[in-house]
Amino acid sequence: MKRILICCLLILSVGGALQAQEKKSEKVKEHIISHFKPYGFIRNYFSVDTRENLAGTGDLFNYLPKDNAWNLTEAEANATGIQREDLNAQTTMRFLSLTTRVGLDIKDYRWGKTHFGGKIEADFYAGLTGSTGTAQLRLRQAYMTLSWDSLRLNGDALARVNLQLGQAWHPLAADLPDVIALNSGAPFNPFSRTPQIKLDADLGKYFTLTASALWQMQYTSAGPEGASADYLKYAHTPEGYLGLSYHPNTNLLLRAGVDILSISPRHTGTVQDASGLEVMVKVSDRLTTFSPFLYLQYKYKDFSLKAKTVFAQAGEHMNLNGGYGVKRICEDGSWEYTPTRNSSSWLSLTYGKQVKGILFAGYVRNFGTKDALATNAAGDIYGFYFSKNSFANMNRLWRLSPTVLVTWGKFQLGAEYEITSAQYGKDPNPENGLAETDLHWVTNHKVQIMTKFNF
Repeated sequence: MKRILICCLLILSVGGALQAQEKKSEKVKEHIISHFKPYGFIRNYFSVDTRENLAGTGDLFNYLPKDNAWNLTEAEANATGIQREDLNAQTTMRFLSLTTRVGLDIKDYRWGKTHFGGKIEADFYAGLTGSTGTAQLRLRQAYMTLSWDSLRLNGDALARVNLQLGQAWHPLAADLPDVIALNSGAPFNPFSRTPQIKLDADLGKYFTLTASALWQMQYTSAGPEGASADYLKYAHTPEGYLGLSYHPNTNLLLRAGVDILSISPRHTGTVQDASGLEVMVKVSDRLTTFSPFLYLQYKYKDFSLKAKTVFAQAGEHMNLNGGYGVKRICEDGSWEYTPTRNSSSWLSLTYGKQVKGILFAGYVRNFGTKDALATNAAGDIYGFYFSKNSFANMNRLWRLSPTVLVTWGKFQLGAEYEITSAQYGKDPNPENGLAETDLHWVTNHKVQIMTKFNF
């Protein structure tokens, strides 16, 4: 009898322990489901281009077609009898899966009146040279959020404030057009993810004020030492953004803002001593630029309209066409600079649900530099630092891109035709940094098919 009692007690204790462990496992599972949401997709691109292009990310991130590269002048072709050819008129093809993405959203943690959350996102872009190499995991976004939703305004009105710290979309780039292309509308739309501290504050029911202090990491300014974040480091001043959004209902969104960037292209220079020898000295070069923008978004049932226009000074750190040049060389070894001015605009229209039709149109106009550029003894421009994703002799650029996107549950199949045409000139004019002679157009036709499985 005693043994039976002991066995019963053991069975009860083991059962209780298993039940407790099961409850604990359920709580852990419930905690994970409540606070963590993994997401991502497997995406493939197959594309064909009729011309050599300036592009990145395995040649999938397309910017614009390259200018003519003639093997011979017309006179040389006539004299030699060899056919004159544009060496950039080459058809290319690629098939890549490197934009497959994984991410994790973290939400609903709370301490007092403060809500905590975050995001970690990565894809396999890194490690490629052109279309060759092994794709490696790289950071896209990584930030934490702190929010307060019960801050009192006037009377009974409450304000919501959200603070975001970490690597995230640049405020000028966050509103993207509806395209399946990897470039997401660039260089017509700003494209940048960057370290930042961003504050969103709801001012009443319809307005949101956004202020950001930003740094540079992957997308950087041009300069004497190439593209680098050092120009911001030696300026001791973060990039700034200030914007206001108006959202009267769920269908309409209007947004306006300005990006302010102040960089130091050089922190050392040279002066000549009494004997004519050059001596290294500290300098405090500085260039400050302002880039305002407007954005409109309207949605009604299965129809969507989005439009944005940016007037950028320089703007190369946001993947826009632009840069800056030296306008004056000072006796103390410092340089003065003048930025390019660039208008970039786009419109995207979308209609449908399971079968969706998309039309994207973009236009870029280069207005040249604000002031005249310095020249050397030969009359050539002394220093002109331009976007690595464009060319200083480009005058205008346009793109038209119709797309069909079909969705079956978590699977998507898209087909897109993208025609991009750039107007090039001979050389930028020192008076305004703009190519205005021998203007001609070159055009690329791109067809791409995308498959995507979301999870």
